Amino acid sequence: MKHTGPLEIEIKLPLPGLEGFPARLEAAGFRMTQPRAPETSVLWDQDGTLRARGSALRMRRYAGTATLTWKGPREEDPRLKIRPEVETAVADGEAMEGILRALGFEPALTMVKHRALWRRGELEACLDEAPFGCFIELEGSREDIGQALRDLGLEGVAPETRSYATLFQEPQ
Repeated sequence: MKHTGPLEIEIKLPLPGLEGFPARLEAAGFRMTQPRAPETSVLWDQDGTLRARGSALRMRRYAGTATLTWKGPREEDPRLKIRPEVETAVADGEAMEGILRALGFEPALTMVKHRALWRRGELEACLDEAPFGCFIELEGSREDIGQALRDLGLEGVAPETRSYATLFQEPQ
């Protein structure tokens, strides 16, 4: 059955560092919506069944909030990451983790990085610092992503097509 809900469309680009990128984002019309803060994401699974289907269930804690997200299998695209996504704010992260455990889910991977959020219209830009490098993620429509790549001078940068989960599991 094909998922007909909301789609996440994003691109992740490696950066040599984040120095100068806040100014580039501001010059391109982006405004900071969340200063740099630690983000902890935990992927939950039931004996690898979600991963085997190309799906993920993530509990994210960031900037005083908790969010539960389901991501479906990726669509084929050479540059963009496109997949169904449904997420909701969680009022009590501890209670949600208890519910997940009661349903038979267990933490499969914990990832910690630092993230700052920027926005231009409907387009979100994330500046991420992870143990294995720095990245910019752009999430929005294909058109908005393409325009932002041009505005930021990043259209020639090869995207990182591996997920953060994959990158966190690879040897450093």
